[in-house]
Amino acid sequence: MTRLLTVLGTSAAVIVVALSAPIAGQTRSAGVIGGASQTPPIVIPKPPKAPRAGWVPPKTAWGDPDISGNFTNKYEQGTPMERPAGLEGKRVDDVRGDELNQLVQARQKLAEERAPFLAGDPTGRIRGNGAFSDRGEMGKGNRAWMVIDPADGRIPPTTAQAQQRAAARAAARTGRATSSFSNTGFDSYLDFSLYDRCITRGLPGSMLPAIYGDSYHIVQGPGYVAIRYEMIHETRVIPLDNRPHVSGKLHLDMGDARGHWEGNTLVVETTNFRERTAYRQASQESLKLIERFTRTAPDVVEWTVTVDDPATWVRPWTFSLPLTIADHEPVMEYACHEGNYAMHNMLSGARADERAAAGAR
Repeated sequence: MTRLLTVLGTSAAVIVVALSAPIAGQTRSAGVIGGASQTPPIVIPKPPKAPRAGWVPPKTAWGDPDISGNFTNKYEQGTPMERPAGLEGKRVDDVRGDELNQLVQARQKLAEERAPFLAGDPTGRIRGNGAFSDRGEMGKGNRAWMVIDPADGRIPPTTAQAQQRAAARAAARTGRATSSFSNTGFDSYLDFSLYDRCITRGLPGSMLPAIYGDSYHIVQGPGYVAIRYEMIHETRVIPLDNRPHVSGKLHLDMGDARGHWEGNTLVVETTNFRERTAYRQASQESLKLIERFTRTAPDVVEWTVTVDDPATWVRPWTFSLPLTIADHEPVMEYACHEGNYAMHNMLSGARADERAAAGAR
């Protein structure tokens, strides 16, 4: 039973902290509210073990490969999308053992330095070290970076068309706030990101690790797979019956998903994105994401995403990361809209600044 629910309005998305009475098998990252913060020791997780000889991925009652369960990707916090400087000439699988351990240790230290607010409220009234975040897990993943194609681990260059789109958007923002951390330039709620407004993190953003809320729930039924995300609390329902995509005139924040099985791999093709949620400012007309979910071990599903948009990148590119089965960390309530006082406070603050500036003239 929940004994404390604290909603913190922030300049980014609202953070919901739920501290529950002990429940057998349920844990969250170590942390303290109203007490001294503690930094969990760094523990380097081992790479997923190869399936034991003769191990066969489980099946559902109706015969599909079973990829259901509660998952987390919190261990991949701090894992960069692209190959870091200093590792030129290496593929992601080349970085193992001591070299990977040293890289992980450096990421953990950097995560600590870049997130000082997680160390606690300087007033001493609230301390959030790990109580609402997965800070203790930052940078502890078992791979060096996410992009696996191209082999150099770098996202391909953008096209001239994409560069023109980006320049036009930047010009439209001239003189306006560029970040929710800015104190000026907010004319309306439209100046805030969809994430700030508790609407969506888009796709694949909704399944990329963040500082908290890194839990996901995959549910299967005959002819369907559904994925529920803790942060923003969206759910994607993916039909597997070979139906065509919806009309090209219809665009959705999370796109239109269609799935099918290739052996033990669930392949999901998503199109029909809205311009406001197209990944990395891609084209809503031509962006296609192809996800692959493969159970590679009893406790791991490998999630691989190919980003294909010839109007934005000179070639398709692919990234991958593991989803770790964590039934002791189920998806929890994410009451974002209910406590999003940051929106009101920043807009009212901007109006107050304008009144003060007008009175000074």
